[in-house]
Amino acid sequence: MEGGNSPNLQLQQLPLATAAVSVQPHTDSFSYKENLIGALLAIFGHLVTSIALNLQKYSHIRLAGSKDPRAYFKTKTWWCGLFLLVLGELGVFSSYAFAPLSLIVPLSAVSVIASAIIGIIFIKEKWKPKDFLRRYVLSFVGCGLAIVGTYLLITFGPNSHEKMTGENITRHLVSWPFLLYMLVEIIIFCLLLYFYKEKNANYILVILLLVALLGSMTVVTVKAVAGMIVVSIQGNLQLDYPIFYIMLVCMIATAIFQATFLAQASQLYDSSQIASIGYILSTTAAITAGATFYLDFTGEDVLHICMFALGCLIAFLGVFLITRNRKKSVPFEPYISMDAMPGMQNMHDKGIAVQPDLKASFSYGALENNDNMPEIYTPATLPIVQEQHGSKGVSVPPYRVLEHSKKDLTALISVAERT
Repeated sequence: MEGGNSPNLQLQQLPLATAAVSVQPHTDSFSYKENLIGALLAIFGHLVTSIALNLQKYSHIRLAGSKDPRAYFKTKTWWCGLFLLVLGELGVFSSYAFAPLSLIVPLSAVSVIASAIIGIIFIKEKWKPKDFLRRYVLSFVGCGLAIVGTYLLITFGPNSHEKMTGENITRHLVSWPFLLYMLVEIIIFCLLLYFYKEKNANYILVILLLVALLGSMTVVTVKAVAGMIVVSIQGNLQLDYPIFYIMLVCMIATAIFQATFLAQASQLYDSSQIASIGYILSTTAAITAGATFYLDFTGEDVLHICMFALGCLIAFLGVFLITRNRKKSVPFEPYISMDAMPGMQNMHDKGIAVQPDLKASFSYGALENNDNMPEIYTPATLPIVQEQHGSKGVSVPPYRVLEHSKKDLTALISVAERT
């Protein structure tokens, strides 16, 4: 009996083993194909988004000084930029449904590369070859490093794939690695928010760390929402799960707060600093979130993880070099320079302040701060007295400003407060 049964058992087990061996390569090839599709969608989306933002910026620059503040709505350039912006964001959004989160997030370096190239192509000034290379050598080196880093990211990126069903997302949401990560992130976020709001710690690292922590939750929810939509389109409806709407609300809320902190950072610091530091912090936080929530690096060997980390470091260095070479933008200040008018006192004449300078605010006045003044006084209207021209050949300024003492200014302020 045993001798007769053993061949049958071997024959029954053979097809199963063969099937298991044949399925694994097919799965690997399919997952690499999904990685490539997601990476291409992300690169396309970031490239189109960069072009769109530059088109809209070009439209605003052309209409600078226009009487109508919304004149750009009537231009085809601005609307073309808006269409491309929506198209690019849809490409980035859909890329999360195909490739792991840790692979898609670092590819945002493509937008920095595209912005640098577009800025060099559409430059208005003419440079000699030596001056051009001297000025833009860091940009070229940074673009090269960012491209090399992007190649390493795509080649050695994580290869973990699973269907974004409601059951899988719920299981990840209550897993102990993610709960521990969320606890640590909430504590760090509350501490940073306390120092930022209560202690006025307006440091760029504090603000961008807040943005990065919110951004890590944004990309986690974006991948969940995009993945469930794609699975629903494929025939397995996932929109009836409550977790879908929870993730959707979290995605919108974190994106809004993230944009708020970014707007505050842009008022205090230069855009090049925000771009480089923000990219490094946001990418690091997002990769950590993807590794804890979606377990992106499960089953990956040490070589792939090390090469992926090397690609991230090279991309970080490339973005830093690109943004470091950017020329600091000088905003347009709508005021008449007092120095340019003959006979008019400027703020450095005898220590009299003409206009206050409140840094990091949108208040009127853009003169440099007067270090000799111990206080900044509220601007008062200074009466102007016209004088007769002298009969002699000496040129006398037609106007002069009456000098007011601190006591006079205080009296004017008190009268204004009473009325």
